[in-house]
Amino acid sequence: MYDAIVVGARCAGSPTALLLARKGYRVLLVDRATFPSDVVNGYYIHQPGVACLRRWGVLGQLPASTCPPIGRFTLDLGDFALPGAPPPADGIAEGYPVRRIVLDKILVDAAGAAGVELREQFAVRELVREGERVVGIRGQAPGGAVVTERARVVIGADGTHSLVARAVQAPLYHARPALTFWYYTHWSGVPLQRMALYPRDRRLVIIIPTNDGLVTVAVAWPHAEFQQFRADIAGNYFKTLALIPGLTELVHSGRQEERFLGTADVANFFRKPYGPGWALVGDAGYHKDPHTAQGISDAFRDAELLTRALDEGFSGRRPPDEALADYERQRNAAVLPMYELTCRLASLEVSPTEGQLFSALRENQPDTDRFFGVIAGTVPVPEFFAPENLQRILKAAGNPATRVA
Repeated sequence: MYDAIVVGARCAGSPTALLLARKGYRVLLVDRATFPSDVVNGYYIHQPGVACLRRWGVLGQLPASTCPPIGRFTLDLGDFALPGAPPPADGIAEGYPVRRIVLDKILVDAAGAAGVELREQFAVRELVREGERVVGIRGQAPGGAVVTERARVVIGADGTHSLVARAVQAPLYHARPALTFWYYTHWSGVPLQRMALYPRDRRLVIIIPTNDGLVTVAVAWPHAEFQQFRADIAGNYFKTLALIPGLTELVHSGRQEERFLGTADVANFFRKPYGPGWALVGDAGYHKDPHTAQGISDAFRDAELLTRALDEGFSGRRPPDEALADYERQRNAAVLPMYELTCRLASLEVSPTEGQLFSALRENQPDTDRFFGVIAGTVPVPEFFAPENLQRILKAAGNPATRVA
């Protein structure tokens, strides 16, 4: 009998298991995969997520993994570019674009070192119930044996298509359809060492240096054009790069190291993240477009929030449902403004108000840095986009009569 069974061992599941084990609970962590292994997911960790890794004592492994720290961004709008550095979070000034094949292994190993029992290549088939309450899992171990395990709580950290969420019919809310799709590959020998974003006419190109001297070059299009893109993946990829003068030549000065990878599975939703004997964390409970690269930092924060709530319930300090209700409220309060902003940016259209703002930021480095802090999660969205703050920025740029929508 375990205190917790965590289904899914990547960047939401392993931290949740790790933190519960450090509080003295008996934890089973299961995953279909073996580690190290890769997934088609974003992998940028903004400063708040890096601060979590420091609290957990695993931050030192990122520089050792050849992952470069990123302290500055560039937003290239064609007519002009906005370079900047987001304000720090808890003294952390840099983010890390660490590949998931590296990050997930670091987190799995840290969970194991904390006493978590890990079972790889374990496929959960169903949840075990007693009445309305979830009391365990039934799954297939390597070799085919069917295994049943029981726990006080089963935690779904198994992604957007979470088996746990489907099995308990976790209610969906604030849902919006997918807005974009993404394709990317990795290049060697490309001299690009700063994270850069290039929005162009309902297209987006992102450049991200990552482990082993590689550079990720990703493109995003509107979701409605997915089939058109798939008809000629390489051709459309390079057609998108050609929107930025000189980028195609720069990329071709290096070497493509992997095949093109892509996903259109970028729905936007919240799920109720708890119920009798179950909880959800990470993408299983909340997901949004990768446009602002918040997924990993969100997963880390929610692992801490969920661990605190479960510990309060297990220990008897609070009624379990009350503690988990607070987990949901705290999660939603933390992410809803960023959710709305991300969905807005994922439209791949620059609104007139945004165009005015970006123009006003051209000679205003402090507020440009704060804008990047919004994207990084170190400056609150409501604070920066408050009408009085936007009016202040526009007035400083010589546009006092401009009205902000």
